[in-house]
Amino acid sequence: MKKPLILVTNDDGINAAGIRNLAEIMSEMGEVVVVAPDQPRSGQGHAITIETPIKYQKLNSNPGYPVYTCNGTPVDSVKIAKNRILPRHPDLLVSGINHGSNSSINIIYSATVAAVLEGAMAGIPSIGFSLLDYSPFANFDHARPFVKKVAAKVLEEGLPEGTAINVNFPPPKDKPYKGLKVCRQAKGQWEEDFEVRTDPRKSEYFWLKGIFNNMDAAATDTDEHALKNNYVSLVPIQFDFTAHHMINELKSWENDT
Repeated sequence: MKKPLILVTNDDGINAAGIRNLAEIMSEMGEVVVVAPDQPRSGQGHAITIETPIKYQKLNSNPGYPVYTCNGTPVDSVKIAKNRILPRHPDLLVSGINHGSNSSINIIYSATVAAVLEGAMAGIPSIGFSLLDYSPFANFDHARPFVKKVAAKVLEEGLPEGTAINVNFPPPKDKPYKGLKVCRQAKGQWEEDFEVRTDPRKSEYFWLKGIFNNMDAAATDTDEHALKNNYVSLVPIQFDFTAHHMINELKSWENDT
């Protein structure tokens, strides 16, 4: 039997420590192919490149598995991988390990998670992994056993059609994580501001910043609660944006013409 074919991507770029850790773990579980952006693409959501040519190249890093870079977004990387690079349909897609949180509302902006949803749209069982540490030198040691455990479970059992998994790890500490919690996405929002700065030519420019507001702070079944209490959060996600509960309520509109 062939080993499982595992596509590894991210949004922090090909040189990030997180993707190196993720690819190393996956190489213990199957045949790995890495296809990732040639530079950081954080916060680009499900963006695709349509006005400039897409290019990719194979690197000579030789870590024991092929590594490719793409000049597009993480979603571009998934698309070019499955259409041009991979020898067959992959058995698993993993994205990350992201440097920074993709819990709560951050999932909307995350290109790490967008790559996962792109995989799910293509019928590939897909998982996103993120660590709540933005440092380029983040320690992934506590996360590695959970990455392997979740990936092995998905390889063994698969995922329902149209769904994927979003996993977040608490900030690294001296003590191991307490365990894994399957939970829901917390309701939250960013209180945003634009910091005004001045360039050397005295022209103003703006830098987006903000404070995260957890509107579900009292709830105990959310990803934010799990992470705050040193648990790894696992949230099942989907790309169907339909508000199914509203369909019957809005049916009367069909006759209001």
